[in-house]
Amino acid sequence: MDLSLSDKKRIGQHFVFGFHGQSVSADIKTLIQEYYIGNVILMKRNVVDAAQVRTLIHELQTLARDAGHDKPLMIGIDQENGLVSAFSRPGAGTQFPGAMALAATGSPAVAEEVSFASGRELNLVGINWAYSPVADVNSDPRNPVIGVRSFGDDPTQVGLFASAVAQGLTRAGVAPSAKHFPGHGDTSVDSHLALPRIMKPLPALQRTELPPFAALINQQVATIMTGHMALPTITGSDAPCSLSRAITTELLRGQLGFAGLVVTDCLEMDAISNKEQGACGVEKGAVQALEAGADIVMVCHTLAWQTGAVRETYAAVKAGGLVLDERRIDALKDTFAGTWDTVLGPARQPDADFAREWAAAQKDNAALSAKAYQMSTALLHGSSAPLPLIKPGHPIALFTPPIESLNKAVDDADGVLRTASGTLRNTAGPSFLAFAESIRTRAGACAHTVYQPDADLELEAECTAVIFTLRNADRSAWQLESLQRLAASVRGRVPIVVVGSCAPYDAAGVAHLNLPYVAAFEYTPAALESVAGFIFGEHGPAVGVVPVELK
Repeated sequence: MDLSLSDKKRIGQHFVFGFHGQSVSADIKTLIQEYYIGNVILMKRNVVDAAQVRTLIHELQTLARDAGHDKPLMIGIDQENGLVSAFSRPGAGTQFPGAMALAATGSPAVAEEVSFASGRELNLVGINWAYSPVADVNSDPRNPVIGVRSFGDDPTQVGLFASAVAQGLTRAGVAPSAKHFPGHGDTSVDSHLALPRIMKPLPALQRTELPPFAALINQQVATIMTGHMALPTITGSDAPCSLSRAITTELLRGQLGFAGLVVTDCLEMDAISNKEQGACGVEKGAVQALEAGADIVMVCHTLAWQTGAVRETYAAVKAGGLVLDERRIDALKDTFAGTWDTVLGPARQPDADFAREWAAAQKDNAALSAKAYQMSTALLHGSSAPLPLIKPGHPIALFTPPIESLNKAVDDADGVLRTASGTLRNTAGPSFLAFAESIRTRAGACAHTVYQPDADLELEAECTAVIFTLRNADRSAWQLESLQRLAASVRGRVPIVVVGSCAPYDAAGVAHLNLPYVAAFEYTPAALESVAGFIFGEHGPAVGVVPVELK
């Protein structure tokens, strides 16, 4: 059968695509006008400030309406907060704590309050879909892609905090998307780079990975994102879960009873796209995901793969092998996208009213963010140390590790830390530079050293204390070795405070040194500013709790 214009419009609703640029590009025009793509994901590369994003979304919605789309676009973004905050930058969204930092507050109520405030900012500029919360249980400390993006290693706690985040977003008028079903926490392989194989039977999955998703489903979370990991013991094959009917339809919909919308993670990850590794490729992957029961397929970056995925879906529908249903997409849009009148008509907020409301929200949210970060800061190994750990007004030596690639979900999207060839520069990075400035403001002087493996670490004579920063040192033992050499050379002449700037697992390697260890749970400037305030005695005792087991 030949596909009608109506058929192509329906098929376009089953995709969410990204584009490049900070204004409407020729590529996204083609995708909306010719392929009738019904959903768009904004990346950090698309964001300048709030006013620009609001204008961009208005133009995208106008394009869709004028092209004959029946309903407004869903506009999504990766806004987990913490290290994955595509909307957070000066002039745009507030930097709020990420998952593990929120769990460290010990307060689901704070998590919901933060998520409502973050969702309110998204809603004000026209973003109606957040790919959050992360519902993965970080049961493998070596996990290279989840880590501090998780609320911890206890399934019940993860479910409690993930549910609070989903409730906050929903209350703000933004659709949450719990991810990465059925769980990306128990693997040391990053699906951006390869296909993780998790050799667990269903009973083990039911004990650890599934409870957070069950809790979210019980509260009727609007959408769930499927991940690119294989569960051969359950499915009988190495098919990624996002492309598996046994996972998407039989497990998620059948056994867990999820009635909401299913979206895949981005198919451009190597677990799907890299044919040299045995993957099926983006285009065939799109069809397989839809056949598996996904409602919407995500492709974030490459126009050729995006248009190829749609054309491959045209062929599958035309051949009769794929039957699509838009009812869940329509229901999501009715709830969170609204109507053309609310998006583009007289009901749209005037610019002056937006500017006033945005300014008020930013002021309130800055205070909320500072409060949440203060509640998240935890002190290990030295909890009896008198405060302040370091007295203000005296020169400080700060040691930070060089920036290393963490994973593609977290690494700098703007390329500011990379050479033209893509190599990471030998640099402190903006977060640690901001940390140095936070210390300098309080100490008066800060001698900042980016320490390297096997390098001799020298302490300038005038420095009266040391702040030594680790970043996932449990996986980079040379950082712990550098700290040990420095501690041995100082021999107690000046106090040393250790700061864990990411996952707190490296605290176990510091215990024998009997040094205060301050856990930040993320190396965002806002988190490190809060840590600086604590070290210099501005916040009183640390009240944060560590939401993972330290072995």
